Amino acid sequence: MYRKILGLVLLSLFVVSCGSRKGVKGIATKNAEAANIIESHYNSETDFKTLSGKLRTVYQSEERTQSVNLSFRMEKDKAIWMSASVLGFPVAKAYITPSRVSYYEKVSQTYFDGDFRLLSDLLGTPLDFQKLQNLLIGQAIYDLREEEFEFSQTAKGFQFMPAEEGLIKKMFLLNPKNFKTAAQQLAQTQENKSVTVTYSDFQEVEGKIFPEEINIIANEAGSSTRIELTYRSLEFDRGELSFPFDIPSGYEEINL
Repeated sequence: MYRKILGLVLLSLFVVSCGSRKGVKGIATKNAEAANIIESHYNSETDFKTLSGKLRTVYQSEERTQSVNLSFRMEKDKAIWMSASVLGFPVAKAYITPSRVSYYEKVSQTYFDGDFRLLSDLLGTPLDFQKLQNLLIGQAIYDLREEEFEFSQTAKGFQFMPAEEGLIKKMFLLNPKNFKTAAQQLAQTQENKSVTVTYSDFQEVEGKIFPEEINIIANEAGSSTRIELTYRSLEFDRGELSFPFDIPSGYEEINL
């Protein structure tokens, strides 16, 4: 179960890109107003080198509800580290880089050390490091500058949907106040899978705008799983971070 929680936390979180995409880049969308909003979205991306803090997660499925606390560390574009605990006892740990996903769970004494296929399979959508990072910091999971979008203004914000429908249906809603992501949805209709991510609130920490609460709903074949993430005690750029991670001996490897 903790593997499922970390999988969903690490997006409900990765198609293949490494490193930051922020910078000079053309915008495919021809609508001038939409293009300006997309540009504002990337100009508003939170700028930092390192981040550490706490994540409180609530996992809810049809069978059970479970709260898990996560210690969280990130070196932007390079590494994401999470350590999960329940009632003060460590139960799982994950270390993610642009090329690798490593994870172990103490209860089942299992581990995974490989690429992003495990998380993609758990979450029902193809994932990579950049998409996970984008989700966690309030950016659009997919790069909005790379394809033509249909644009509309709604009561909830600026809505973007691809002009041409692909294998994965996408919807992105940007907050008109800060141009951060208010909601985003990915759906694979042929496989009856979808992931919806909403940002119910943002907070200002050390002059930086960052998500406070993220809600993730993963649906598959009529079954629904929900994860609520709440950021606490965030600290930016407080020197070099360590990412302690060693898979204990004797653990059984998770095979795909």
